[in-house]
Amino acid sequence: MSMSRIGKYASVFNIGLQNTFVYRWNYFLRALFGLRFSIFLSGRLVYAFVTLPPIALIFVYFRDYIVLPADPLTYVFTTVSILMAAFIQFFITYSLAMFAFWILEITTIVFIVYSFEYFLGGQMFPIDIMPSAIQAVMKWLPFYYELFCPVAIFLGRLKGADLVQALAIQTGWLLLTCAWAKAMWKRGLGHYQAVGG
Repeated sequence: MSMSRIGKYASVFNIGLQNTFVYRWNYFLRALFGLRFSIFLSGRLVYAFVTLPPIALIFVYFRDYIVLPADPLTYVFTTVSILMAAFIQFFITYSLAMFAFWILEITTIVFIVYSFEYFLGGQMFPIDIMPSAIQAVMKWLPFYYELFCPVAIFLGRLKGADLVQALAIQTGWLLLTCAWAKAMWKRGLGHYQAVGG
């Protein structure tokens, strides 16, 4: 192959490379979204492997006092709710990370949101011990669907119309947090390009 022909292929390759980097942020978004989601899943996986053995031992020790749900659909609904809860957590975390486009230090914002998640998501105390008026408000917030909702479904505390409503609201929060994460990325990217040129 002659040097002139090699030069032509090199020029075409160079043009293609430049064309790719013109849209580098679209490519970066896909790669970064996959990378951040992979990190999120790996963190959850490690956490699960660390916590499951002690929980399994507790289950074995108290096996005579534990009554598992008899209805197979309970396991199906619980699994669906757990998956949606995981994605809601991911999209909220992703959206918080996008604040770095505007704010240099986002630790305070993360701490505030995680505090709400901790108190209003049922991690500190069961939500159903709260007064009914407060429960009604909390059930419209996303934090309820990050932890307590899947647990309530598994324990049989949500049935019939209440179960349908909970899954519908959880689906709504899933779509809303996904849209919010995408919007934050687009606005943040526009801000970054405007400042950085």
